[in-house]
Amino acid sequence: MDVDVEKLRRLVRVPTVSSTVEDEIDHGAFDDFLAALAEEFPLVHERLEVTRVRQHSLLLRWPGRDASSAPVVLMAHLDVVPVDPDAPWQHPPFGAEVHDGKVWGRGTLDDKGSLVALCVAVERALEQDVVPARDVWLSFGAREEVSGADAAEAVEVLRGRGVEPWFVLDEGGAVAAEAFPGVRPPLGVVGVSEKGTTTLELRAEGRGGHSSTPAPGGPTARIARAVVRLERRPFATRLPEPTLELFARIAPHAPRPLRPLLASARRLQPLVARALVAAGPEPAALARTTMAVTQLSGSPAHNVIASSATAVLNLRILVGDTVASATAHVRRAVADDSVAVTVLEANEPSPVSPVDDDAFRLLEQVVGDHFPEAVVTPYVMMAATDSRFFAAICPRVYRFTPFRMSRAQRESIHSYDEHVGVQDWLDGVEWYADLLRRLDEPAATTGTPA
Repeated sequence: MDVDVEKLRRLVRVPTVSSTVEDEIDHGAFDDFLAALAEEFPLVHERLEVTRVRQHSLLLRWPGRDASSAPVVLMAHLDVVPVDPDAPWQHPPFGAEVHDGKVWGRGTLDDKGSLVALCVAVERALEQDVVPARDVWLSFGAREEVSGADAAEAVEVLRGRGVEPWFVLDEGGAVAAEAFPGVRPPLGVVGVSEKGTTTLELRAEGRGGHSSTPAPGGPTARIARAVVRLERRPFATRLPEPTLELFARIAPHAPRPLRPLLASARRLQPLVARALVAAGPEPAALARTTMAVTQLSGSPAHNVIASSATAVLNLRILVGDTVASATAHVRRAVADDSVAVTVLEANEPSPVSPVDDDAFRLLEQVVGDHFPEAVVTPYVMMAATDSRFFAAICPRVYRFTPFRMSRAQRESIHSYDEHVGVQDWLDGVEWYADLLRRLDEPAATTGTPA
């Protein structure tokens, strides 16, 4: 087995599971991960300036040849989501076993695969005494999966040192097969924005009592009615500019009946938006703010009528909408003053990073050179990343994971049977190495501080 693949396997085996509850975090696992990272990549830790952020996150500075050029920030995270013990994993989630040319395990795609691939690329460059054209910062977060404060603190560390990046690159898009109905080539999707992640709680109160004497209109009934009303009142559809650009780029590869529609998406936005909604949940999420009921609670016992019932909504807010407008929509849809709507977490959509720009063109070129089979395109990312905090110091924040991913692989993220192809991962290492080499190409020389 390739020695670099063995490094990935070792680090996937460390169960760095995040939690919003501090007492549930195995800090020893995070300590073990950082120790293993230092052992596997000694030059990265010896020659780069290492700054610990909070307890387990890292900032590493690789000094470049030209201190006057704006640096770049390359990101990944080392924490993972919990494993459902009842999920039908084919192979142990922290076993990092190799089967059928794939490494199986939690974090292989999200996001230890990227972190280790990036470290391999940097370590190889250091072995050859390579000095990058400009400063390169590596930002490795330990609380990404729980929207922790580490990334925001890393931004403040960089701000305090006067760092104004040319561009920031984090996880996000991929070389995605079966990404759009009817489009055969994979899409090399580079996130130029991400939806805002917001959590709301619906709460209804009542007298409660014994289950033998139920009264109509109790808390659980009102919450159930609110959930049904929300299902019937989805958000209005709209197509942000990155989505319109995506359609323009994939139009020549779409089925012939769809080509004129996609090519004219800017002029036919309402029609295209309706078509996306009809195409299924993944395409529909491109065209609207989404809301999902993720948690329900009521009575503590089977024979007790609840005195309080709640539903938790997770919203992914489309560019152009806001937390305030989305919350107002929920209140209008519920239409019940006895159901309180409370904002538990609020994150606005990220600013849209430019596409007609040297930074994006550089990423586009490297993606196209390494994955010539793919249609390279910007898009709005559905999930949230640590990179959203970096928009405070940089207007060019992009999201791309340089791995080929099937639909099944994308569905395995935060689910079960997460895995990465060995050759696909090695190709990702080469992608990072090439990006690092090309930071002084003509397209890169015009990069100026934000």
